[in-house]
Amino acid sequence: MVKLASDTPLNFPILIGDIGGTNARFSLLTDAFGEPRAFPNVQTADFATIDEAIQACVLDKTSVQPRSTILAVAGPIRGDEIPLTNCPWVVRPKSMISDLGFETVLIVNDFEAQALAVATLDENSRDAIGEKSDSPIASRVVLGPGTGLGVAGLVFAQHTWFPVPGEGGHIDVGPRSARDFEVFPHLQPIEGRISAEQLLCGRGIVNIYQAVCKADGTDAQFHDPASITSHALAGSDRQCVETIDLFVTYLGRVAGDLALIFMARGGVFLSGGISQKIIPALKSPLFRQAFEDKAPHSALMRNISTFVITHPQAALAGLAAYARRPGSFGLATDGRLWSR
Repeated sequence: MVKLASDTPLNFPILIGDIGGTNARFSLLTDAFGEPRAFPNVQTADFATIDEAIQACVLDKTSVQPRSTILAVAGPIRGDEIPLTNCPWVVRPKSMISDLGFETVLIVNDFEAQALAVATLDENSRDAIGEKSDSPIASRVVLGPGTGLGVAGLVFAQHTWFPVPGEGGHIDVGPRSARDFEVFPHLQPIEGRISAEQLLCGRGIVNIYQAVCKADGTDAQFHDPASITSHALAGSDRQCVETIDLFVTYLGRVAGDLALIFMARGGVFLSGGISQKIIPALKSPLFRQAFEDKAPHSALMRNISTFVITHPQAALAGLAAYARRPGSFGLATDGRLWSR
């Protein structure tokens, strides 16, 4: 591993990748001015390793061989072997250099990439939740329920955007309302606690639904998040409707907590496919009510905008922005950049 400054340009062409627990998305940026060339999405379960996926789905499909790669991965980055949190893949940058021919490999957290996107995407790539729809140049937060719950902050200082990665999806959550106290006893703790990620992700929808059914003394009829969500949005099943109402409420509470932590006057941004699919539910009063219910700072919260990111490849867009203009971002590369 070599140590380079965070604003040191990587050599083009650059392969950029967004590696989640279920899907991996890749595109190739040939220079600082062109549009990235996208490749078909990859199901992580279809390949034993990320190296195999890159070779088969990218390198074997193009005559333009990348010299560098920037990969956003769902998991903490420590050492030369980086396991993904919700996927059996392990990222080994040294092997990518020796076996796949890269000169330089930069690994960042997947929600750092989302934060980079939040700094650069225009108004056409977001949908406002609530009446307030401005996004001043100020600290921001991005969180996204998907396979897990990703969280990142974005701080603006000295004319530079600084993405702040973390594992905020694993913060504790607890009951507040009378209905919560009926539902929460039926949630399964992990090592004695309920984390945000146990509720605010795909399997979290199922967890909430099953707990609602148990609280109502009825059998669960659905067993996957897509079925529960579709019945909720159609209003065709009472427990499904309540599940998404609770999901939206809990998401609003967590989003509000994170907004306070980062003093995110620049807005809170919801990313990922689940957020996009439940926009009608998010636009009900429940999300903003839960988001703003932060006494003694409710007035402050009313002045913070919330959005759903609607760009289909937001993380790749964020990585591409960094690849083109690394000097515009205070992206930490120590311990995360490998080179020949």
